[in-house]
Amino acid sequence: MTDLAYHRVYSELTKQIKAGQYKDFRLPDERSLSEQFGVSRSTIKRALGILVNRGIVFQKQGSGTFVNPLYFKSRPLFNYTGDNIGITDSLVRDGQQQSIKVLHFHVQKAKPAVAESLFIQPNEFVYRIERLRLVDGAPFMIEIGYLPIKLVPELNEQVIQDSLYNYLQEEQHIMVTKSFLNISTEPSTAEDQELLQLKPTEPVGVMEGIFFTDSGTPIEFSRMRIHYKYMQYNSFVSLS
Repeated sequence: MTDLAYHRVYSELTKQIKAGQYKDFRLPDERSLSEQFGVSRSTIKRALGILVNRGIVFQKQGSGTFVNPLYFKSRPLFNYTGDNIGITDSLVRDGQQQSIKVLHFHVQKAKPAVAESLFIQPNEFVYRIERLRLVDGAPFMIEIGYLPIKLVPELNEQVIQDSLYNYLQEEQHIMVTKSFLNISTEPSTAEDQELLQLKPTEPVGVMEGIFFTDSGTPIEFSRMRIHYKYMQYNSFVSLS
């Protein structure tokens, strides 16, 4: 499974970088990494491509691959770039533990806005998943997601207690690789204040997005309401 191999390499390299293994900020060449991980050079290239897209490393032609020093200077709670899997694997602060509380999980007919976002017919059946995400016991996000049943027919409440996208990748061999996100802020609602422990005068961050598999199929439409203290992001922008 090439997809699992490149993700394994990406995950391990990320851990090594966070641990400060590369004191000179330079990664081994592709051939050395290929031998180290026992995978093809194309798999190494794909893993390095994700690191480059996330701004964790940069590649200098003729010189090699280097850790981006700015990556360590301004690290938000999570790097949610949409280029690979979901929030569970996007948390970057070391030593913090996240947990998930399932608030609601049921099947319903897709309303027009959800059907349009998922490119399905109105009234097709979808899962509606509402979860509260916490870091070190403190709530930081309310997440409401909709997935077409026909794409993930065996989903259950036990699965969504953990990383949904890890389950899709490891058990269903579905890779979620791209997203389109709209990010804004607005006054917090009574529910936001209760679940996120906000004061009535405090705002909430809002993210709304469509998430796509590597084949370009929309697999989730999600609305996320975030404690304003965690609305900090890193972004790597190509100017080409």
